Amino acid sequence: MNDTTRDRLKAALADGGWIDDPDRMAPYLVDQRGLFEGRTPLVALPRTVDEVAAVVAICHETATPLVTQGGNTGLVGGSIPFEAGDEIVLSLSKLNRVRALSPANNSITVDAGCVLADIQAAARAANRLFPLSLAAEGSCQIGGNLSTNAGGTNVLRYGNARDLMLGLEVVLPDGQIWDGLRGLRKDNTGYALKHLFVGAEGTLGVITGATLKLFPLPTDITTAVVAVPSITAAIDLLARLQSATGGQVSAFELMSRFALHLVLRHVPGTRDPVQSASDWYVLIEIGALDAAHGAGPAVERTMAAAIAAGLATDASIAQSESQARDFWRLRETIPEAQTREGASIKHDVAVPIHAFAALIERGTAAVLDEVPGARPCIFGHLGDGNAHFNITQPPEIPAADFLARWDAVNRRVHDIAHDLGGTISAEHGLGRLKRDEILRYKSTIEMDLMRNLKRTLDPKNIMNPGKVVAD
Repeated sequence: MNDTTRDRLKAALADGGWIDDPDRMAPYLVDQRGLFEGRTPLVALPRTVDEVAAVVAICHETATPLVTQGGNTGLVGGSIPFEAGDEIVLSLSKLNRVRALSPANNSITVDAGCVLADIQAAARAANRLFPLSLAAEGSCQIGGNLSTNAGGTNVLRYGNARDLMLGLEVVLPDGQIWDGLRGLRKDNTGYALKHLFVGAEGTLGVITGATLKLFPLPTDITTAVVAVPSITAAIDLLARLQSATGGQVSAFELMSRFALHLVLRHVPGTRDPVQSASDWYVLIEIGALDAAHGAGPAVERTMAAAIAAGLATDASIAQSESQARDFWRLRETIPEAQTREGASIKHDVAVPIHAFAALIERGTAAVLDEVPGARPCIFGHLGDGNAHFNITQPPEIPAADFLARWDAVNRRVHDIAHDLGGTISAEHGLGRLKRDEILRYKSTIEMDLMRNLKRTLDPKNIMNPGKVVAD
């Protein structure tokens, strides 16, 4: 970047709206896993949508590439600039206002830099629920959630980020602002342009605002951990619970015994949720609007019938909010516990739910064939078919030697997921990590459509270049 362009970008931003000190820029240049570390001449911190548009317009005019960044909690390198150092980072962290909230319309309009947990809190204050929920919700931002089509724990009942979005405001690659912030659930007037930018990871434009769906706030929550003998039994249990509760199951999370073992071993204050050990466990959450319509009795009856039918071996239903939080802590700290155990090779795959057991069975066999002694640490969102099929380093193999098998292990697991009608990225996106890997699984026509769309909207290829689709 030449000095003139840098000075123009700084001038387009208010005081304090940019960083060029290497030490202060450092947190914006490394991804959460430490897999990618880039360089940049400037971090832009606009405070308004007009400032975002001004920055993008200058970048378009000067063919300066840019990387849009939210909370930088992504797991595939999509929000990190490349090592060449010719891209600016456009952070939306200062665009963090709740613009409007309509209980009557069950909608909320927010800036893209709003932290997810703050949106949840604003909804609760209005006796409403914004159901998108994931481990990083205390720091991730809604613009990034939409740009990656984030999933999380409530997809089963409420859908992922795309399903929770009513409208978007987007700064296009030439700096124009498209205002699509419509709080409509029906609008049959042509192409649904808003959906182009969800899951695009900032390659087609900069999401600066969003109108989101809200829901009635459940006040009677039933949380349980159930020991099950197999994944097939767990799927059968889910069907029974959905029928018994009228489809009120919001979370149905799978944990292997090994995953739970790592949590009990490495996370202080945790304890086994049920008395009898099992190969598999499911964490269940069901939300009703009030105690009169609560799911507790139906859950108890269903659990008793499931145990009698051999679909479950033990169950514990939370008797307090504190116990429910303890149950969730077991699930949410699995990645932390796995990190403390050693190196890991990770997968974010999804298959149709009926193929989930086959994915785990075939995937485990393939991984052990590739790396004898490897320890699958399996958990994820069984209710929507998403498995975090992570592989923990064998104790006898050095971490570097184990991680050198990353690509080979990924290929085996990804091939199996694809063969079962699944995907190699359920909720993390493609970013840089899986940009080339996806070419093995998407058809030529599908990739050509994506590239043509990119060329049409961003002919100068300045929007997060080199991510999602190759240049």
